[in-house]
Amino acid sequence: MQSIHQQHFTQSKVIVVGGGMVGLSLSLLLAQHGIAVTLLEANRYPTPQDHKLVYHSSFDARNTALSRRTVAIYQQLVLWDQLQRYAAPIHQVHITEQGSFGRARLINQDEQVENFGQVIENAWLGQVLLDAVQKQSLIHLIEGIDVTELRQDAQQVYLKAISHNNCYDFSAALVIAADGRDSFCRQALGIGVQQHDYHQVAIVTTVQTSKPHQNIAYERFSQRGPLALLPLPGDYRRSVVWTVQSGTEQAWLDSRSDQVFLQALQHSYGHRAGKFEKTGKRFSYPLMQVLAKQQVVGRVVLMGNAAHTLHPVAGQGFNLCMRDADVLTRYLSHQQQYHLDLGNTQTLQRYEQDRAIDQHRVSLFCDRLVKGFSADHMPLRWARNIGLLAFDSLPGFKPTVAHFAMGLNA
Repeated sequence: MQSIHQQHFTQSKVIVVGGGMVGLSLSLLLAQHGIAVTLLEANRYPTPQDHKLVYHSSFDARNTALSRRTVAIYQQLVLWDQLQRYAAPIHQVHITEQGSFGRARLINQDEQVENFGQVIENAWLGQVLLDAVQKQSLIHLIEGIDVTELRQDAQQVYLKAISHNNCYDFSAALVIAADGRDSFCRQALGIGVQQHDYHQVAIVTTVQTSKPHQNIAYERFSQRGPLALLPLPGDYRRSVVWTVQSGTEQAWLDSRSDQVFLQALQHSYGHRAGKFEKTGKRFSYPLMQVLAKQQVVGRVVLMGNAAHTLHPVAGQGFNLCMRDADVLTRYLSHQQQYHLDLGNTQTLQRYEQDRAIDQHRVSLFCDRLVKGFSADHMPLRWARNIGLLAFDSLPGFKPTVAHFAMGLNA
């Protein structure tokens, strides 16, 4: 057994634990406001390769639908010109249920917007963010380091971490824990969670269809589970996110079952996209809702999936995290500007209260949508299809939902 060597004590103003898409984005926002950050990431990042996707635990095979509010944040960071190369805009949203009469549509011209958002593959988003972080002098990125202890007093937060059998000590006025759904920091603080296992997995892949996508996003509530078909760069490439019951996904994950998967997709979706001609490798991710009972304890703030992990059915989870990061940055920028304590508990609690309504509304919406469209009772099917028709025809509904989806009413 190799011995562990003690390293010197490192002090920072802010430590961000977790270098996924939220942790990287938040660090860039803080640095833009002159706040120096030490960013700790447990995994090693892959070596970037030009024009080739390289997956990382946080930049995996999934895709993200970026709301207009999130795009505006990346424009503020002067990153959107780079990201836009890998993104496809959503001009229309079509919502249907397999075998039912209800349908609803959102059309960008009707709502007087350029688009409803942009779809980007996580691996490209992660590469652009990582490159920006590595070039930012106010961010000290340490990768391949595991936090093993967290404690705090009235003045500082103290972390212990291990990397390559070396033990490091850190302290900071503020720690932001963006270390994922199973957050070590959240557990170390003794913060409980409200957890619901949907007993579902998301099957994620990229497909090629015989008809161009025309920048239309489809949400299809199929008999197997919710199916999202989203446009990607290239006229015939589409992202598939198909939610199915746990235990039923294995038959579709093997590369030898490509045709079986394509046939099942065709049967559940229909022919509006033409023929599903090719599929990429399929990946699966278990789905559950995890909501932290607190997001601020002393000088520590939970962020990203550590604070709230949501079902992907409405594509709201990452966008909610980005709104959190944007608002927290504003609070901390004020503290920085007036030379005040960045880890002031009262300030952090005001941030938590500020975000409570938006977080509750989004988490409740996603949860009810999953449960409402998972039940197969005939009266409920009629009710939700009538609801889709009402949404599509009654005045006043569409602007409200469109603003909600675009993150513009938070």
